[in-house]
Amino acid sequence: MRFLAIVLASLIWAVPAHAEWHEASSDNFVVYADDKAADVEKFTLMLERYHSALELLTGRKIAKPSPSNRVTIFAVGNTRKVAKLATGDSGASIAGFYVPRAGASRAFVPDVRISHRETRFSMTVLLHEYAHHFLIGTSRYSMPAWLREGSAEFFASARFPKDGSVHIGRPAYHREGDFAYSAEYSVRDLVDPSTNHRNGGYYAWAWALYHHLNFDPGRQGQLSTYWRALASGVEPMQAAQETFGDLEILQGEVEASLKKRMMSFYNLKPDMLPTPTVTVRRLSEGHGEVMPLIIRSQRGVNRETALDLLPDVQEVAAEYPDDPWVLAALAEAEHDAGNYTASIAAADKAIAANPTVKNAYVQKGFSLFALAEDAEPDAQEAAYAGAMEPFSALNKLENDHPLPLIYYYQSYVQRGEPPSELARAALEQAAALAPFDQGLWLQAAIMQGYEGQVELARLSLSPLASDPHGGARSQAAAIVVSELAELPDGEPVSIPELLSAAMEGDEGGDGDSDEVADAGVDEGADNGSDAGDDAGATASGN
Repeated sequence: MRFLAIVLASLIWAVPAHAEWHEASSDNFVVYADDKAADVEKFTLMLERYHSALELLTGRKIAKPSPSNRVTIFAVGNTRKVAKLATGDSGASIAGFYVPRAGASRAFVPDVRISHRETRFSMTVLLHEYAHHFLIGTSRYSMPAWLREGSAEFFASARFPKDGSVHIGRPAYHREGDFAYSAEYSVRDLVDPSTNHRNGGYYAWAWALYHHLNFDPGRQGQLSTYWRALASGVEPMQAAQETFGDLEILQGEVEASLKKRMMSFYNLKPDMLPTPTVTVRRLSEGHGEVMPLIIRSQRGVNRETALDLLPDVQEVAAEYPDDPWVLAALAEAEHDAGNYTASIAAADKAIAANPTVKNAYVQKGFSLFALAEDAEPDAQEAAYAGAMEPFSALNKLENDHPLPLIYYYQSYVQRGEPPSELARAALEQAAALAPFDQGLWLQAAIMQGYEGQVELARLSLSPLASDPHGGARSQAAAIVVSELAELPDGEPVSIPELLSAAMEGDEGGDGDSDEVADAGVDEGADNGSDAGDDAGATASGN
């Protein structure tokens, strides 16, 4: 009996308590974690100091994002859960990943464990992706792949000592294995855009070149000169040779710098960076219970995973029927499962309980748009007008939220009407608010092409064309960007047709030209729900 009592006691203690989820909110980030409030706050403070370090060292500033356009970070517990979210395989080697979407950018990391010594690899992945997010947000000119990845690696090797300083440009210790075991890249390999075979060694050597150009006294100012030459249209190899001189000499310098016992880095003291403000709140019991399901939903679902997720959300909603955050999560799950009327009902209950829960307006708008699409032709105008009502209400809550702007444009496109001048301006404004959302910029490029704004369309497509992780679509976009450079401004051009032709003619493409051709209507529209399986940008941190 004594043994049985011990076993029963151990089982009782093994039952997990309610999750103690916290939300930390700052100018640029929202962090959700089932962790101590103090740790979530410290983690967010570190991220804000990192953002300030990026501004200081690059000399670039981005406007404070609207609340919904901040990067939301979910701490999901461990790397197996991160891998499962990213690929569906919990055994995959993934330490974190980032999904850029207008009004719904999401990053997924294992936890918020604080380190003041060597930065944990999952944090390095997050810092790498945020560097991309920041740099894309400060320039529409496409960066060559080595510069894009070298700069992200340079900033991602940051360290955060206890005194509140930030160390930037430290040795990329997380790339030691790549230097030792991956293919070696020469400077010529890096700056030559025709070099497409990229592995861990590519990122390691891109970091080495970027680091050397930052700190070598004889190379000061060359990075800026090189970048300006590229932005002005100089061919990449010509820009490199004119700026850096003999590439073999530069190669020798980089190799020598890697052999130094001590390497330079920026030590940004606390008084060099603004003091960020972070607000932490504990989530309601119901909100904490539904958070793991919200994470799965906002990672992005397809029809099968949406139907699998819905009963779990419904179960939590039955337990917490008056919690507005739970009801908003239910509205999202019902929408994703195709239950649009149920989604609207849940959203209405959430709004009635708390009119500030923005996701409820978003999901109601999504579902009303889905219903309007199937409305009878003579009823479509009224249906789309009604579908805009929750987005209009959302716009009043948050004037710079990109989704009301996107859906105002979509309200014309989806019913086959030429968008008004105001609607076209709304789409371009949404893209300006979310420069990291390449699907949204693809929409803008398609619209600009039809308007005959060929040069604007080329600029809108350029970052997609240079995305080293964009696959066949980026390769096709690069072809189209080159073609647009030869076309006169003022003549309408069909970007979807050009993209389709480019993908059909690209032996490395996937041949799915119909998906590209329709991107102007569908890509980036349901930014909160339909991330799909290709949403995880650089899941391995590369």
